[in-house]
Amino acid sequence: MLGWDRAGSAQEQHAQDRQLAEQLPDLLDRARAAEQELRAHREREGHPGRSDPQRDRELAFELDAALTDAMRAAYAAERVAVGVRGYTDRIYRRRQLAKPRVRWATRLAERLLTLREEHRLHGITRVPRDLAA
Repeated sequence: MLGWDRAGSAQEQHAQDRQLAEQLPDLLDRARAAEQELRAHREREGHPGRSDPQRDRELAFELDAALTDAMRAAYAAERVAVGVRGYTDRIYRRRQLAKPRVRWATRLAERLLTLREEHRLHGITRVPRDLAA
């Protein structure tokens, strides 16, 4: 009976991942728009955080959220490409991860993860404590 519960749970997780993966193009567009808005703000101001650091920080956090959502959807697309059996059979999952139809999703998810981490390290303007309060 345990096997059936796991299979049912895998089916449910797969359905949830499929819904999230279907949102990937929209989430990528949202991330692009957030990045463009942040860049435009920084170009208008001349330098990150020079005249309106609070707004710069808000836009940076919006980009972070958009990148996070897109990354999660890309990892969901990877799991969908692996298939339902990949949720319960790790050997099957490992085999599927080597196939070209799955590798594209893996590369996209890892690229989004890298972009998000790089943005967190270098793209979010620090705000003095008196402005943050």
